[in-house]
Amino acid sequence: MTTGALRLGPRRLLVVEDDDDTANLLKVYFSTHNYDVHVARTAAEALAEVQRRVPDIVLLDILLPDPQMDGYDVFRALRASPRTSYVPIVFLTGKKSQADQLAGLSMGAQDYVAKPFDLEELRLRLKNIMIRTEREHVMDPRTNLPTGRLADEQIRSVSGQPNWKVLTCQIQAFQAFVDLNGFAAGDDVLKFAAQLFQEVVAEAGSPQDSIAHPANDMFTVLTAGDAPALAARLQARFNADVLVHYGFMDREQGYILIRDASGQMVQAPLMTLAVTQRPA
Repeated sequence: MTTGALRLGPRRLLVVEDDDDTANLLKVYFSTHNYDVHVARTAAEALAEVQRRVPDIVLLDILLPDPQMDGYDVFRALRASPRTSYVPIVFLTGKKSQADQLAGLSMGAQDYVAKPFDLEELRLRLKNIMIRTEREHVMDPRTNLPTGRLADEQIRSVSGQPNWKVLTCQIQAFQAFVDLNGFAAGDDVLKFAAQLFQEVVAEAGSPQDSIAHPANDMFTVLTAGDAPALAARLQARFNADVLVHYGFMDREQGYILIRDASGQMVQAPLMTLAVTQRPA
C-alpha cells in the first residue's frame, strides 16, 4: 500500500453549515479543487447524508438550527458509529474563544477553524489532515476505507455483542486480472469495489454497518442487519458489475488468458466475490 500521497479522484467532502453564503462559497471553492462536495444545513441532514455515503472528511459548524442537536452532538454521533468513527472532522465555527477551541479539540476533532477563514489555508489544512491519516496506515489510499489496526478496532468495538456479524469478502482471481492488465487497472477494480460496497450497504444494511479494506483483495463488512441477505446482495452486484472491467471477448468466453510460471498460456477465471460470515 502506498502512503503519504493523496488518492487520485475527487475526495468526498461533507460541509455541515446552515449559512447559505458560507455553504455555497465552500461548495464552489472546493469543487474547483477536485472535491465532491455535499452540503447539509441541519444536523438531521448531515446524519442522513453520512448514512447514504460516508465522506472522506467533514467540515462541521457548531451552531446549527436543529433544536435538539448542535455540531458537538453530530460529532458524537459520528464518532459513536463504527461506520464513521474514523472519518476526519474539522470544526468550522464563529465561536473563537480558546475555551471553545479546546473543547472541540479535546473531543478528538482533527482541527478547529474559526470564521472568518482563508480558503486556501483551509484547503491546505484539510489536505494535510488526509495525508497524515494515510501515513498513519489507518486508511487505504486507493479506497479510502479503514485498513490495518483501524479495521481491527472496528470489529473489537462490537465484539461479543449480539447480532453483529463480520462478512469477509474476497475478490477471487484478482491477481490474475492484475497480472494481465497491470496495477493501475487493479486499483480501478478496488475503487469500483469500494463504491459498490458502500452503495449496497447503504441500501440493504443497517445504519451502523461499516466497511473496511484490510488486505489487497479483501474487504470486510461489519453488520448488525440481515447478514445472509446482505452477503447475497454483495455477491450478485459485484459478480454482475465487475464484468465492465473486461473486454467483450473475455466476457463472452468467460475467462482470460495469462502466462503461467513456465511461460505457457493458461486460462484464468473472471473475478467473482466470495463471502464468508462469522460472529464479530
